[in-house]
Amino acid sequence: MIITVGGSIGSGKSTLARMLADKLGYKYISVGSIMRGLAQERGVDLLEMSKLAEKDPAIDKELDRRQKELAKGNSVVDSRLGAHMLKADFSIWVEASPETCAKRVAGRDDIPLKEAKKAIAARRASEEKRYLEIYKIDLEDKSIYDLVLNTDGLNPAGMLEESLKALKSNGS
Repeated sequence: MIITVGGSIGSGKSTLARMLADKLGYKYISVGSIMRGLAQERGVDLLEMSKLAEKDPAIDKELDRRQKELAKGNSVVDSRLGAHMLKADFSIWVEASPETCAKRVAGRDDIPLKEAKKAIAARRASEEKRYLEIYKIDLEDKSIYDLVLNTDGLNPAGMLEESLKALKSNGS
């Protein structure tokens, strides 16, 4: 079974994807980690890598190729585009308010809240532009997801519980 978990930056998608993989005993695949690795190889940060990807669609195509290659068998794929790129059995979109996302990113990256807000906005703008240009995918269209989970007010255990309930009721 392949489960995809996509979501806004700072929404809790990676936390949820890791927890689902652990709970179900599935392989965890993080496209964000793959992107970070590519960025590190080039000596740039994620935002700079996103800007490079705006000019070079081969970067996103490489990420797509790698996630398709890795997502075999029982897997949870942490990927904003996973639901579009893979033949998933169940797809989750995780979202939260901009304020919640910024607080989470600020805490995770140990940066000021204002800086987190700017970084999220810049990355989101870059991704939305690339995904629309390269794939004709509008990240605001959530119709392909089996579950859209708002994590405002949910702790990680609550996120996991809601997701497992949805999986079970879907027969997955």
